[in-house]
Amino acid sequence: MSTSSIDITQYYADSKAPIVSLTAKSFFDQLTEREKLYAHYFSKAGHAGSRIVLRQVSHESEDIFDLILQVHKNLNGDYSKLKLSNEIIKGYLEYSSQFLSNLGNYKSFGDKKFIPKISIEEFESIISNSNSNLSQFNKIKSKLYSIDGKSSLLGFPSEGHVSSYYLIDSKIISPDDINILKKILSNHQIFWENLRISKIDEREFIIKIASEFKENKSNLPSEIVTPNGYKIILKFGDHSNEFIKINSHLTKAKQFSANEIQNKMIDSYIESFKIGSIQAHKESQKYWVKDISPIIETNIGFIETYREPGGVIGEWEALVSIQNKDRTEKFQKLVDSAESFIKLLPWSFEFEKDIFQAPDFTSLEVLTFAGSGIPAGINIPNYDDIRLNIGFKNVSLGNILNAKSGKEPITFISNSDYELFNKYRNDSFEVQVGIHELLGHGSGKLLSELDDGTFNYNNSSPPLGLDNKPITTYYKKGETWGSKFGSLAGAYEECRAEVIALYLITNVELLKIFGFEDKLDQDAIIYSGFLQMSRAGLLALEFWDPKSTKWGQPHMQARFSILKTLLESKLVELQYTKEDYSDLIVKLDESKIRTIGHEAIKDYLRHLHIYKSSGDVINGSAYFIDRSTVTPELAKFRDAVLKARLPRKQFIQANTGIVDGKVILKEYEESESGLIQSFVERDV
Repeated sequence: MSTSSIDITQYYADSKAPIVSLTAKSFFDQLTEREKLYAHYFSKAGHAGSRIVLRQVSHESEDIFDLILQVHKNLNGDYSKLKLSNEIIKGYLEYSSQFLSNLGNYKSFGDKKFIPKISIEEFESIISNSNSNLSQFNKIKSKLYSIDGKSSLLGFPSEGHVSSYYLIDSKIISPDDINILKKILSNHQIFWENLRISKIDEREFIIKIASEFKENKSNLPSEIVTPNGYKIILKFGDHSNEFIKINSHLTKAKQFSANEIQNKMIDSYIESFKIGSIQAHKESQKYWVKDISPIIETNIGFIETYREPGGVIGEWEALVSIQNKDRTEKFQKLVDSAESFIKLLPWSFEFEKDIFQAPDFTSLEVLTFAGSGIPAGINIPNYDDIRLNIGFKNVSLGNILNAKSGKEPITFISNSDYELFNKYRNDSFEVQVGIHELLGHGSGKLLSELDDGTFNYNNSSPPLGLDNKPITTYYKKGETWGSKFGSLAGAYEECRAEVIALYLITNVELLKIFGFEDKLDQDAIIYSGFLQMSRAGLLALEFWDPKSTKWGQPHMQARFSILKTLLESKLVELQYTKEDYSDLIVKLDESKIRTIGHEAIKDYLRHLHIYKSSGDVINGSAYFIDRSTVTPELAKFRDAVLKARLPRKQFIQANTGIVDGKVILKEYEESESGLIQSFVERDV
């Protein structure tokens, strides 16, 4: 498809995007020198993996990254030296800051490509006038600017999309290829999280494993040949140079750890990153779960699998944060009551964990988040067996939840709702995130066959499914939630957690835990929660591509399906009077929240949960796809949503350094140039 046949302006980098300092200075200043050193070296380790993320996003991202940093260094941050118009410089800086915020040229929230607003010639003049590498620019300029309806989205190359989890020398990879590889690798106990793939021919693949060592020091085979003629070659040392740095910084961080559990956790990280062992990374997560409520909370590795088309390879991510003790006390009350709230969820005990492992739930102030985007809350580890047998942690990221940049308008809300929604939406969102992470992702059991051939449920007398008959599906040996539900797993699970948040937000006792004792406040939190979710479902249309009918963001696919459910229940209406829908609003009937609204949510939740728990991938996938399919009646609102779209915040993270033996924290001005400077000083 030629660029002339599409509206290229929808792909331009955001103009006037809010740039916000992600400050944690007041909390950092309260740390001991030992704690500061621990945080410093862990932050260095996290950022040292930034190039891994770039390589996972697109084949050209790392070269673009190097050019952006080179231009800034050569100009010493003074863009007036370019002697170009303010409009050209502004367009370049807007693209560069958005690129760095997403660690690639595809949006971390939406997986959609963005390009500079300035022309190729104008971009080239910036490279030339700054004495930067023109040959490097010429190598990637066509990819930097190329746009069509399919390659502008991340996804399977066989469907015309882009993914650099599949290497540039690879033949086109399809869902069938990934499904075949899942079976072969599972049979040899090879995990997916730290892989990249190259297809040599129809039955031969090279699997690159991320590790410092380039030779095979693991207990994995170097080559697999199957009876039906498939050949899989394992090559180690992917991102080797990065892991040399990462392990060096982790070794230094260990000198300043707080306890023996952290020492063992770091040892497991280092082993994992040296030899490419996900089994060692799983060991690190067992120690991490047992490191209860540390002052400096960290996590590092290949964590979330949302962006790889098959839903099984993880993106590099690292968190370094400081505990907010006052807010954590509030969350601890929720943890203490979690088991009683989980019992209120609408399924029988067979679909829930035999023993609830009370997790660590802390409120954190982010110091460093190395990855393509920063969430508001996290529930990890994602390894199903660890979650079931050891436990998990929930964290709420306070300075993300509270980040603001001036007055941000609220779209698609009626004047009558505006004041209440504006007052309560942040508090309501905090409640929602708390329920979502702890009781959403923290609930449920996968009915599975174990390695010894036994089952973690009564397989001779299975629990009753949605049809009131004994279930017939389960997770076979080696199957996981991600491997079974594939690319749908992320959106499906986010939806299940979001629906649990709506299901329980009406519980008065739960709201009291968050400090809302007054009935007026409680009603406002509930109303704002349902309104916020419904509005988010409408805004989700931005992340749905009408040509490919592909969703680019799992959370938004989930929220759209919830809006659709609430519209069908008649709890929510989309109201408008103008033909272009420019006065479109989301209207909620408060009197129906606890009746038909709650029943609709309950029914949706039961289906999602029991299909997931029983591993019913056929019916579960069909059900969720139907719920999240955009009908023509709802698709007509997409243009209005796009016109009202607000740019996402871009966060500037501080850097730490050591001066005269003391750790110092350096923050940057809230501007595109300040954001670029923070990366220049990060040594990645």
